[in-house]
Amino acid sequence: MRSGAKVAIVGGVFVVVAGGVGYGGYNLWNGVTGGEVGTRSEAAPKTGPVTPDEVTATAKEFLAAWAAGEPERAGQVTNDPVTAGPAVAAYHEGGKISKAVITPGTAVGATVPFTVKATITYEDVSKEWTYASELTVVRGETTGRPLVKWRPSVLHPKLTAAGTLRTGVAKTAEVKAVDRDGVELTAAKYPSLGPVLAQLRKRYGSKVDGTAGIETWIESGGEAAVDTPLLVLRKGKPGTLRTTIDAGVQAAAEKAVKGFGHASVAAVEPSTGAIRAVANNPATEFNTALQGQQAPGSTMKIVTAAMMMEHGVAGPGSRVECPPDVMSRGRTFHNLKDFSIRDATLTDAFSRSCNTAFIKAISPLADKHVADTALGATARRWFGIGQEWNIGVGAWDGSVPESAGSETSASYIGQGKITMSALNVASLSATAKNGRFLQPYLVAQDLDDREFAKAEPLPGEVASGLRLMMRAAATRADGTATNAMAGVPSPKGAKTGSAEIDGQATSNSWFTGYSGDLAAAAVVQAGGHGGDAAGPVVARVLKAG
Repeated sequence: MRSGAKVAIVGGVFVVVAGGVGYGGYNLWNGVTGGEVGTRSEAAPKTGPVTPDEVTATAKEFLAAWAAGEPERAGQVTNDPVTAGPAVAAYHEGGKISKAVITPGTAVGATVPFTVKATITYEDVSKEWTYASELTVVRGETTGRPLVKWRPSVLHPKLTAAGTLRTGVAKTAEVKAVDRDGVELTAAKYPSLGPVLAQLRKRYGSKVDGTAGIETWIESGGEAAVDTPLLVLRKGKPGTLRTTIDAGVQAAAEKAVKGFGHASVAAVEPSTGAIRAVANNPATEFNTALQGQQAPGSTMKIVTAAMMMEHGVAGPGSRVECPPDVMSRGRTFHNLKDFSIRDATLTDAFSRSCNTAFIKAISPLADKHVADTALGATARRWFGIGQEWNIGVGAWDGSVPESAGSETSASYIGQGKITMSALNVASLSATAKNGRFLQPYLVAQDLDDREFAKAEPLPGEVASGLRLMMRAAATRADGTATNAMAGVPSPKGAKTGSAEIDGQATSNSWFTGYSGDLAAAAVVQAGGHGGDAAGPVVARVLKAG
């Protein structure tokens, strides 16, 4: 939409209000009436950092053009007019903005914050919408002019290149998500569930008894994308959607991850596969607990031990060697602080997390060597890792890809190319406790008749062997999980893990365990030893269950 400046000032759609230090005395409408901000010289383009006066004038020119409803002119004040102009037009037209007041604040260097107070009108409904954003002024590479550095978030902090502002009848009804006992789950009370609730609404809003309201949202596009609601102009009737979450366990999980800068935890009921809690800190749109793809460290020894028992390499009471280090396929692997165990059994090696025992027992020089593909086959057949998990929202399925050489040796201790989420690792413990894999899920399968991943039950001796070794890790005086699991009710079992990431000074801390009919796993970025950081997170969740 183009409108004359006179109309824009007196009776037009948009208004810009100048505010903040340094804006007094400037002709606010100079840019949109066709004048120049300062005098542009025909000399060589100006270079160097933008000046405070240039920052102030350029910000005002852009905001005035945006506010006057002149997207082309607004775009010309940016370093990407081809993209910015249409974006400003789409903001106004798609968002149904009937009026807006844009108030600049005080510039901080080349950045200018501002507040938008808009009125959105759709049919017979109007509502005010206020938010803050900011822009940055840069010098044009070829012209030397001061220009607004274009990015979609200038128009709204949550806008991306793939997003479009929309106002209208919502695509789906609002959803009132409740836990397994009917307790309402909200993002305000359980921040980590914010992205989960948004996905649940998109997937199941049309399947529950509710009616759509009138809303403003950011439409992300694409079948898998989740639209971001921004404002409710008229409420609809929310439909009730029952989830498997346990509000008490979820609350404990939220508190547990708050103790670390970057941490994630997931909890599963072994007897059913029901997901009882999912928490992340920070609570971002990307749900690391469900979708993270990280090396799981020595928690993978649950699968490796199962593979060893499957192929007759070793059982819980078998003698294994646990030297300080071992050379395998051209690479040297170490134990933490190069510890060793004399006359060790596999249970000793598992409970103390001896890397070298697991690698040496399966090396090409071992008596009962297994194929490079054996670990992946065991993970898929018995633990469901790598199959398609349809839990009700987006989730990583876990991956144990084919490997060769030293990468195969590294995979036995959860390094190499293996990637898992906290939910995947929680399911490892749940499978060991239950004796068979049950795919984790967040909403009932019959809600949309989706297929669940399936796996073969663990052989009895493998299941009992894993529980014996996990119990030793959680209860023996020298078990790496014993301190963290102190006070957690029995029957219990656990496994620690530390994953070394290239370029990261401190390893990621992993921990998984079970108590009664609840299993959980956590990862703390750069948390060090599994029992020190991730362990207390898991213990707190298990105690809540």
